[in-house]
Amino acid sequence: MEKQRTLASSASLTGSALHTGENVTLTILPAPVGHGFKFQRIDLPDEPIVDAAAAYVKTVERATTLVQGMVKIHTVEHVLSALTGMGVDNALIQMDANEPPIGDGSASEYIALINKAGIIEQDAPRRYIDIREPVTIESNGSILVILPDTKFRVSCTQVGPEGRFTQFLSTEITPEIYEKEIAPARTFVFYEDVKPLMDKGLIKGGSLENAIVARGDSVLSKEPLRFPDEFVRHKILDIVGDLALSGRFIRGHVVAVKPGHGINTEAAKLLAERFNAVAPAAAKPVAASPGALDINAVMQILPHRYPFLMVDRIVEFDGELKATGVKAVTINEPYFQGHFPNHPVMPGVLQLEAMAQVASIIMMRRTENEGKIGYFMSADEVKFRKPVMPGDTLFIECELTSAKKRLGKASCRCLVNGEVVSEGILLFGLVDK
Repeated sequence: MEKQRTLASSASLTGSALHTGENVTLTILPAPVGHGFKFQRIDLPDEPIVDAAAAYVKTVERATTLVQGMVKIHTVEHVLSALTGMGVDNALIQMDANEPPIGDGSASEYIALINKAGIIEQDAPRRYIDIREPVTIESNGSILVILPDTKFRVSCTQVGPEGRFTQFLSTEITPEIYEKEIAPARTFVFYEDVKPLMDKGLIKGGSLENAIVARGDSVLSKEPLRFPDEFVRHKILDIVGDLALSGRFIRGHVVAVKPGHGINTEAAKLLAERFNAVAPAAAKPVAASPGALDINAVMQILPHRYPFLMVDRIVEFDGELKATGVKAVTINEPYFQGHFPNHPVMPGVLQLEAMAQVASIIMMRRTENEGKIGYFMSADEVKFRKPVMPGDTLFIECELTSAKKRLGKASCRCLVNGEVVSEGILLFGLVDK
């Protein structure tokens, strides 16, 4: 099981922004499990934070812009692409302006920054969006399809005006491939688009040092093309960065024809909504969850043991009333022998039991309940939405909505890859051992 990753330390770089032309210092910092990517404007009062989430995409002309409240972050795709391409799950990105440095127009400077900071594993499983059926979006002559796959792959066709610079590339996205084959590809613009962009107040910081200009069938740049198909490689770079706004790593095959930030971010928004991956608003960086429990700590609270312990660990406590547990569902579970042969499915009643165990942990962590045992009493509004199968990781989210001396009521749900598979309102009681 792959773990979430963050930065080992902080690192900074300074440069000019492509569209605003402003000088900006960007710093990447470590972040706790489940934090995802967030931008922080340290040049503004109260240092507000903007979540790197598709729900906050505002404009997509030549770049992806996020707006949360009154705070804007322009051109987020390159830094998000670098972090995702290098396998980072959680990071805080601080800036003293509203747009990251453009560097040489590629993601190479961000790769160097990430390598300088270093990457470390965290004690929680990585959260994925697993594509199990095709997702298709069409817009203004562009097509983006995401097909089921066990890896993250991108196949892209880039087509310029009048069919110029038509290029195709298909590649898996791994840190090794991304760093060498995708990150060095620079942004580009067609000569006939330059004046309209300047008239709109864009690319104020643009030059042949940070962009390739295609004029007719010729290429104008400070250095020769880094790849014969550099344009399509940069399109893939943008796709990786824009899809990061879905909030999860993707296991699927992205097939894109004439992609742009508009269709990319629409796909990210669709995935976020479909897999419940939209990041919540935040005013300050999320603190590391105190008191997260490993299996030994879980067994000190719960009396259950094999084969009826349905919680492997508690990965997060949100105050005193909420917790998230994890259960890795493997083919070695004893109930799969009979439920069902040749078509193993986790029984719904055991998903309810997992919810009840997490809810019991919330209740029994209270000092006054020390030494008690939680008994599952009833379940209301129970719904089973999708089957849970071997290889799935069950995230069990519970919130205690009522707590009396010996009774507790909790709203719970189980998720796989960010998608709700079961839910219910549970009542349980506490008795002395």
